[in-house]
Amino acid sequence: MDHSHMDHGSMDHSAMGHGDMGHGDMPMPMCSMNMLFTWNTNNLCIVFRQWHVRGTASLVFSLLAIVAICAGYEALREGIRRYESSVAAKQDSVPRRSSQADAVGQRAHIVRAVLYGIQNFYAFMIMLLFMTYNGFVMISVAVGAGLGFYFFGSHTKALKETACH
Repeated sequence: MDHSHMDHGSMDHSAMGHGDMGHGDMPMPMCSMNMLFTWNTNNLCIVFRQWHVRGTASLVFSLLAIVAICAGYEALREGIRRYESSVAAKQDSVPRRSSQADAVGQRAHIVRAVLYGIQNFYAFMIMLLFMTYNGFVMISVAVGAGLGFYFFGSHTKALKETACH
């Protein structure tokens, strides 16, 4: 149904229960959500409304946190690789068709599934960071990934197996 002919501009919204929302007379700055690349940091919110960049200091701390988060992802990947190597060594040390091998294999499969879920959650959260479309945030993601690879990726090929995680 077409409602373009209806003018709602003169409606009184005071009775709708919004009140002052606890902000008094000060208007609360809204998060800006860009769908195009930008360098603008005014009212930049990163992933959550509560992660609101309000000045230069909060921008710098946020960018450093993003670098640490992305480096942490590479640390997690290295930890998972080490766990898998440890499991493989443990499985090689027990007889193949024993109940001990079955128990090691089953337990390892459960842990690997949990780690895989954590790794994917982490990767998609980093994707959301990148999807702020803010150039500073994007560069911080790349710097964090590079530093993480430098410190934790010594046993990894630089070529990634998958595009997003």
